[in-house]
Amino acid sequence: MKANVIKNTILKNLKSRFFKNNKLNFILCILISLLTAGLNIAIAWLIQQLIDIISGSNTLFSMQGIAITTAGLLTVFVLTLVAKCHIFPLFMRKAMKQYKDYAFAEITKKDISSFKNENSSLYLSSLTNDAIMIESEYIEKIPDIIVHLVTFVLSISLMLYYSPLLTAVAVIATIIPLAASILTGSKAAPLQTKVSDCNNNFTASISDFLTGFFVVKSFKAEKEVNNLFVKSNDNLEDNKYKMRKLSHTIGAIGAICGITAQLSVFFAGALIAVSGKSITPGIVMAFVQLMNYMIAPVANIPPFLAKKKAADALMEKLSEELSKNREDDDKIDIENINKDIRLENVSFGYSDEKEILHDISLDFKKGKSYAIVGASGSGKSTLLNLLLSSGNGQTSGNIYIDNQNINTISSESLYDEVSVIGQNVFLFNSTIENNITMFKDFDENRITEVVNKAHLSKFMEEHGKDFDCGENGKNLSGGEKQRISIARSLLRNSSVLLADEVTAALDPKTAFEVSNEILDLEGITRIVVTHSLEESLMKRYDEIIVLRDGRVEEIGSFEDLINNQGYFNALYTVSNAA
Repeated sequence: MKANVIKNTILKNLKSRFFKNNKLNFILCILISLLTAGLNIAIAWLIQQLIDIISGSNTLFSMQGIAITTAGLLTVFVLTLVAKCHIFPLFMRKAMKQYKDYAFAEITKKDISSFKNENSSLYLSSLTNDAIMIESEYIEKIPDIIVHLVTFVLSISLMLYYSPLLTAVAVIATIIPLAASILTGSKAAPLQTKVSDCNNNFTASISDFLTGFFVVKSFKAEKEVNNLFVKSNDNLEDNKYKMRKLSHTIGAIGAICGITAQLSVFFAGALIAVSGKSITPGIVMAFVQLMNYMIAPVANIPPFLAKKKAADALMEKLSEELSKNREDDDKIDIENINKDIRLENVSFGYSDEKEILHDISLDFKKGKSYAIVGASGSGKSTLLNLLLSSGNGQTSGNIYIDNQNINTISSESLYDEVSVIGQNVFLFNSTIENNITMFKDFDENRITEVVNKAHLSKFMEEHGKDFDCGENGKNLSGGEKQRISIARSLLRNSSVLLADEVTAALDPKTAFEVSNEILDLEGITRIVVTHSLEESLMKRYDEIIVLRDGRVEEIGSFEDLINNQGYFNALYTVSNAA
């Protein structure tokens, strides 16, 4: 029930973002649309007056009067179009900006634990392909549809004034094709959703290839990957073909409706005029002109309604994803970690059949340094993830931060106090300073301080704070990227630093330097998952935690563990022998 409430709230907010703080522009667009509709009908009336003057029928105006009226209408028409050229783009700019800004802001509210297992390509598609469809096929069409509706009502009114009989013929001629068009349009929404799903998969396939380019090339899997791409692309274009085919079918029905109605009215008007009824040649021609304004809604409104349903389906799909895995509002905030982080009998697994951690009990004291070591698959990284409350699966036992259960702490405040450095450091395609500050404002002295502590001062002096890091830091070495990661963590004044195999991809010299730099940090709790068992580094940790098959095998200082001649000593011996 709560999930549905959140979803409906997000959906309502998504739809409202087109008009939020944008109502004046929208109202002006409506007024311009209404004026355009009125001008269209006035032109049809002028045509009737002009033809009747030529044919010798009685009219309200002389030729001079019609000329003056025509000049006035043209002036108003030009001014209306000029206003539309300015106002409508303003409305569209703000509408789409606010829609995408809101959607992106909702994505950023998700916590690490929920987002890491979500399909990011869905969000990419929603903010690009789906947003373009909503923009071009729905929002952009609203003023035009208003013109169609108003001209439809005005044209029917004027037609009734001219000839109720001929108007009845026109209505009958359009009602059957209109019904067929509406029924056909009902199929558009599910088909557009299918296109959106295919776009998600297509985006994901491109992302996979670009991310795994090295693996693809090194294993010579270009042909296989190309086949996957072709299949995904074919599926997308096949569904887009079906969508276009349906759209053109709806349009064709509207076109048939228009031709049928116009010919029916023209011949019916001619018969009535020949029979001596009170219909002038000007009225017949005006009817033909007015029929355009009657037919246009028949041709355009059903496709618009179909596209609106499709747009609603896309927004509903996005709101459903945004409503998932959201944090409870009743969680508490923490301002600092002043004591310790404590695990009591914690077990964890991604399923009941496969438990990764078994009955873990540990105590991480404030300001101390801890190394977590063990063989591959022993649960080191999983343990670190649990300290961020980012483990997804079956968990028993409790984790306490300053005696507060981690499940009751809000993710936002937890991330304020806990910084993470991973093996793969993500960097924005921006300056080195922006990557350290994460685009926030900090005192220059504070930035200089963390740059010095992260041993980046020499690099900054040589290259400057505006040095371009490149896409994902391609202009930097592995060690430089890790030092930026350390600096950005220090700048936050976090209480705890979690480091997960940060030196795994570095050369031995750089790995040693980065590890020492982490150990040099003072006043912050450091919990480091590492595969490096170099003696000089191991001796610097206050405590070494040894995991084996998801269990704590040993805990102690380097000297104690070596003297115990246990599992750690075996790992250390093998590591140094290699």
